[in-house]
Amino acid sequence: MQGEISSILHTFRVQDLIDILMIAVMIYGLLLWFKKTASRFVLAGIALLGIVYMLSRFFQLYMTAVILQSVFAVIIFALIVIFQEELRRFFERLAIWGRIRKKAYGSSEEHAAEIIAQSVRDLSRKRIGALIVLQGEEPLERHIQGGTRLEGILSQPVLESIFDPNSMGHDGAVIIDQGRIIEFGTHLPLSSNVQEFGNLGLRHTAALGLSERSDALCIVVSEERGTISVARDKELRILDNAAKLKVVLDDFYEKKMPRKKTLPFFLWFKENLAEKVTAILLACLIWLGFGYQREIVQRDLMVPIEYRNLATEWVMDEPKITEAKVMLKGPEQAFRLYDTAKLKISLDMSQVKQGGQEVTLTKDMVNTPASLSIVGIKPERVYVTTYRLLRVSLPVEVRTTGSLPQNVTLQRIEVAPPAVNVLISPRLRNNGIVLKTKPLDLSSINTTTTFNPELLLPPEVRFIGDKPPSIAVVVKVRSKTK
Repeated sequence: MQGEISSILHTFRVQDLIDILMIAVMIYGLLLWFKKTASRFVLAGIALLGIVYMLSRFFQLYMTAVILQSVFAVIIFALIVIFQEELRRFFERLAIWGRIRKKAYGSSEEHAAEIIAQSVRDLSRKRIGALIVLQGEEPLERHIQGGTRLEGILSQPVLESIFDPNSMGHDGAVIIDQGRIIEFGTHLPLSSNVQEFGNLGLRHTAALGLSERSDALCIVVSEERGTISVARDKELRILDNAAKLKVVLDDFYEKKMPRKKTLPFFLWFKENLAEKVTAILLACLIWLGFGYQREIVQRDLMVPIEYRNLATEWVMDEPKITEAKVMLKGPEQAFRLYDTAKLKISLDMSQVKQGGQEVTLTKDMVNTPASLSIVGIKPERVYVTTYRLLRVSLPVEVRTTGSLPQNVTLQRIEVAPPAVNVLISPRLRNNGIVLKTKPLDLSSINTTTTFNPELLLPPEVRFIGDKPPSIAVVVKVRSKTK
């Protein structure tokens, strides 16, 4: 056991620490998310099985690991069924997280809380039923139906007029967000878990149903008893008076738009301490089970050689070596995570000299990840022959095919330009090379015609910049006289 721990500490890298911390942050977020869900005990049971599985892998308990691995295939489907609503909310929050810019709780929120508290107090005293929804950070569009768009400024007269028994929208809910009445007369989803709360009315059931599906705060005024109730986080409770509602509203806005404050490090560490410690321990176990590699393996791979940065006026003789054997060493996991097809030896040809030369293949020419090390490269050197091309001006020769029609006669053929600058091999310096055009068909020419033919390059001849020049060939003819 001590030898195993010593081996872990000896091979532990900075990348492993970053790996563990990233996993810990993700686990911490999930723990906080599922902390208040009714299915948290199911999650705890599955997590316990996961810990047993990772320990069995670490201590090489083969049978236990194989059985649990097959069980997890079924658990994945169970997770989707059990946590389908929680997972959907989690991904919704994840999608809007980058767009959320929380402003601090201020006077406008206090004013909105005061208006809502006074309106609810008056509606309660008059025993007028009401259902008010304060939107949290999560969107509500998929949970609500019907309603009328208002986008009006929040005020007590508007709220009381909406819930007036003679109003068309008094039976629905009012949606409030950022000090504005967004919609009224909307219908909320009903709760399917009302047994533990006793006999509930339709407004209370709807408020509880929305609180089970989102982070909204729902306020209900009972038409029969005049009581004030609030539903949030799957809980429904009756308040004694409107003053306590004001406290609930202030707490809601404070959590939605917290005041900026700097906590000492030890106070930040104490906050959700159990979840932080659990996340770190689980991340370490996951790393031990899946990330830590005890066995180092070596693999020999044939890797292509890339010859790069060769100047335009230089060429390399063929054949050249196109691949070499690279011997890599590292954990099996590193080989599985890295796509070895991306490996290549990048040979810089910017400093080559004229003629034949040997170039040494070094480890820094291979693009290997940090988790893999290079044992050796074979061959250690490659032989290349390079030479600089010469700039010369070659004449253009026009090639033709076919004969002119009988009614015309050829005057002359003009070429512009008559010569083209190209790059040639030093071996061709005195060979009398000319550039020929693709053959021009004379059989269809009845009048003077201009062509732009393509130039045909002889071997070891190259256009400057690899861009062919534009050539104009004018075939001048005249009609035959009787």
